[in-house]
Amino acid sequence: MLQYFAESRWYTILGVTAFYAVSSYWLLYAANENELINNVDFFYWLAVTASTVGYGDLSPVTSAGKLIVAIYVIPLGLSIFAMVIGRLAAWVSEQWRKGLLGMTSLDVNNHILVIGWNEQRTMLLLNLLLQERNAMSPKPDIVLCVKADISNPMPGVIEFVKVDSFNKDEDMDRACVSSASTILLDNPYDDVTMTTALYCTKRNPDAHQVAYFEDESLVDLLQDHCPKVECTPSVAVEMLAKSAFDPGSSMLHHDLLSIDEGQAQFSVKIPASSPAISIAKLFMNLKRKHDAIFIGYAPRGQVKDMVVNPPLEGTLNPGDTLFYIALSRINSIDWLTLDAD
Repeated sequence: MLQYFAESRWYTILGVTAFYAVSSYWLLYAANENELINNVDFFYWLAVTASTVGYGDLSPVTSAGKLIVAIYVIPLGLSIFAMVIGRLAAWVSEQWRKGLLGMTSLDVNNHILVIGWNEQRTMLLLNLLLQERNAMSPKPDIVLCVKADISNPMPGVIEFVKVDSFNKDEDMDRACVSSASTILLDNPYDDVTMTTALYCTKRNPDAHQVAYFEDESLVDLLQDHCPKVECTPSVAVEMLAKSAFDPGSSMLHHDLLSIDEGQAQFSVKIPASSPAISIAKLFMNLKRKHDAIFIGYAPRGQVKDMVVNPPLEGTLNPGDTLFYIALSRINSIDWLTLDAD
């Protein structure tokens, strides 16, 4: 019987509790315990007694009532109370375990979805995202979606989902792939990154999607099918060659992106309400008003058409994304003053 109740469903427990309350009421009624069965007082007294709190403000006065409470109300009530508390604790523990192992379905939107696990590189990516998020308002949720046999590396800080496949709707729906604002793909294998990028583009064509490739030859192949995907190839070899002829180049790029040194390279999209801005005026006013250095822009936000170190005679238009170097992200820009003399 104990095993049956331990494995019983909630409706069984509620039924037993209801029977306990009704039977206790009628037994006390038969024993003429009128003070104990007086409307709300009965439920209050029954809860206090069953939980063994025992305030003592209400108690049986008849001999029959005392026997009923001692033989029936307290033992049965204590058993039911312990069973309910145990089931609640087990349910909470199971939900926490499922969340830690990524077995639950999330309910988030406009979040940053990181797909793939590369151990220390992924941890570095997550730390960078968390630092960037601290300067944002509102702060988006960060969701890590993996196939690897791991638990949540940052419980309580990020959301976590473990799937069998990055291309199955029932799995990726648990990570809310269709409602993510940004999708970052960083898998150990480029072929998995390729197929996942194609799948994510189909499920969420409006998301800002970034894919990391070890093999740069795959970048053009993916962008032929998914031109909106921003591809990031490995540049380690290129940085080695650059540092050979321009000593300090690798440290410069490291300082612009490093968490420890304080990230210094940022971007911002020119709002539709802003007028066209002269590059010459933008360059000077950005430095004067925000102590920031303008380094380039992406026309209409198309990063593949990036223009670095543009001529001063040019003009930036609403919808362009400008890139700059500063001590921290500029959250409030008066665009009209950037085009002032």
